Amino acid sequence: MNGTQYYLDTFKVGREQLRQLTATALAHGGDYSDLYFEYTTYFNLLLKDGVVSSGGFHTDYGVGIRVLKGEKTGYAYSENTEMADMLKAAQAASAIARGTGNGRAYQAVTDRAADLYPVTKCWRESSAEAFLPFLKAVEKAVFGKDGRVVKVIARLSNSVSDVMMYNSLDELTCDTRPMGSITVTAVFSQNGMTENMSASRSFRMGVEMITPELIDELAEQVTAGIDARFEAQRPKGGQMSVVMGAGASGILLHEAMGHAFEADFNRKGQSIFADKLGRKVCPEGINVVDDGTVSFNRGSGNYDDEGVSAEKTYMITDGVLTSYIHDRVSASWYGVAPTGNGRRENFRYNPIPRMRATYMESGNAAPEDIIASVKHGIYVDEFSNGQVKIGEGDFTFFVKSGYMIENGRLTMPVKDINIIGNGPQALADIIAVGNDLKIDNGTWTCGKEQSVPVSCGMPTTLISSLVVGGNQ
Repeated sequence: MNGTQYYLDTFKVGREQLRQLTATALAHGGDYSDLYFEYTTYFNLLLKDGVVSSGGFHTDYGVGIRVLKGEKTGYAYSENTEMADMLKAAQAASAIARGTGNGRAYQAVTDRAADLYPVTKCWRESSAEAFLPFLKAVEKAVFGKDGRVVKVIARLSNSVSDVMMYNSLDELTCDTRPMGSITVTAVFSQNGMTENMSASRSFRMGVEMITPELIDELAEQVTAGIDARFEAQRPKGGQMSVVMGAGASGILLHEAMGHAFEADFNRKGQSIFADKLGRKVCPEGINVVDDGTVSFNRGSGNYDDEGVSAEKTYMITDGVLTSYIHDRVSASWYGVAPTGNGRRENFRYNPIPRMRATYMESGNAAPEDIIASVKHGIYVDEFSNGQVKIGEGDFTFFVKSGYMIENGRLTMPVKDINIIGNGPQALADIIAVGNDLKIDNGTWTCGKEQSVPVSCGMPTTLISSLVVGGNQ
């Protein structure tokens, strides 16, 4: 992380100006005001059919100003940091939240001591030409893995964000957030049939994330399992046991359960878990976590977008719902400390409670024993997309990769099926958790009014009964 003066210079402001802006924002009454400054550089490069077919670079710069007054939020932003324009934005935010405050106390937070994502070489220091050998090496490695590959598409993107946050508690917090992402898609052809496979990696790292090991890892993942993909069939559907594979299947945990633990949904009574805090929601021994402290993880942050230090939050502890995930607003409403989950897409957006890295901790069962315990069911290791109703908890997810389980063995690869269930019921119906937690480092992005980078994870987990949509 850079020194404080770097950020003050980047945004062309001083501490007295910061104080003046928050005072202006509170001029019409209010409990709290904060400023969110951002300077982000974005870069991407696409390799297709052996040539770079597109690329781009752009920057984003500005400040968002928020005023909180009871249940009211005033928000405005400026795409420059000229004092006159920032004062106009502060006045606009103040007018939106006009009225006297209610004396609500927004808590001060402690600065973070350690950087979760130290950078060896910043993306801003490299030219586009420097990344071409990497993309071509990825393409060559994928073609070399399988003779059925007919096309490779590789995309490299990166960003660096300098952010500075100041609030009416006189807290000044600064952070520089790197992000590097690589996505590879391979198209295969066999006997007139075409299939495609994708693999991705994303980390809060600098150029040092590009290594020969990463090339090999991506090439291996994007070609592994293609035989099963060509052989896959649509099975007979029905009610059956479902084994969630370790890693990417954690997206179901994120979507079907994690969103229902976000405090704004619960504060407004919109979540199925709104009245279940402190109650048992799944078997003992199960712990579900939202973690902002995983080093180099896509969803991590030294601070959230309200200047609150990152932490590891246990939402479910030994089967009991022990915490929602909070921004400052919901934390104040519940009378608890914020959990570092106030996040926003950029300075144009108001922060709201959002997940970071959401996962279930390992249990004590061996994955092979879990599969062996199932007489008839389905094993899922990757989902594509789905739909969730936060209020009711009902979900539908489409299976991208999986197998039938028959008499304790993985048999026929499956496709064109979906998994249907209810989040709270699925949690209650967990009967085994593996000892193999894996956090998936793909390019996961969560959309809830606005988009933020996240990650997810899961150990191998057995749910006793879900509906599998297939052939009749």
